[in-house]
Amino acid sequence: MTAARGREATEDALRGAAARLLSRGGVLAGLNLREVADEAGVNRGLVYQYFGSRRSLLRSALLHAARRNAADAASASGLPLRDRLAGLIRTNVRLPEAIRLTTLLVLDGDERARVLPNRGAGRAALAADAARGELASGDVDAVHAALTAAVYGYTLLREQLARETGVAAGDLDERVAACLGDLFTARPVPVPADDPPR
Repeated sequence: MTAARGREATEDALRGAAARLLSRGGVLAGLNLREVADEAGVNRGLVYQYFGSRRSLLRSALLHAARRNAADAASASGLPLRDRLAGLIRTNVRLPEAIRLTTLLVLDGDERARVLPNRGAGRAALAADAARGELASGDVDAVHAALTAAVYGYTLLREQLARETGVAAGDLDERVAACLGDLFTARPVPVPADDPPR
């Protein structure tokens, strides 16, 4: 690849290279900007010219990765809670880059990183679920935090969890998705047979 191919294409190549290196080496391996440039096939100076720092590159890569996840979340916004929760797992195991990048930024001490990128919309949806009695707990902030922690943790540890449990990753995904529904959605209160509904 050459620098003459255009800034946008070069930035895309660098973001993609960063995501590939993180996927191969893991979040804790860090990210060496020289390796990113080499992986992208561009002059090393372009990384600094276009992004200035590792954090700026990671933030840019995160923004692009999060857009794909956000599109899935937006398409699921009208679904019942249990289906939305299952969709969160499916989307993030299919597109884990946003969670990996956010985790790396948080571990790196970046105070601008957000694990709740759609806090307003996500919280509002959970508050509406709680108002309808569909949420297992009325503490919307705690549910939002616990749900986010579960999705992040599962996405980051998925392969290891599959190895340790001996369950194929795809099967485990579906079981975890169902489990999230069981954990976070309210169970209907059974009506005793001798107490007819009013």
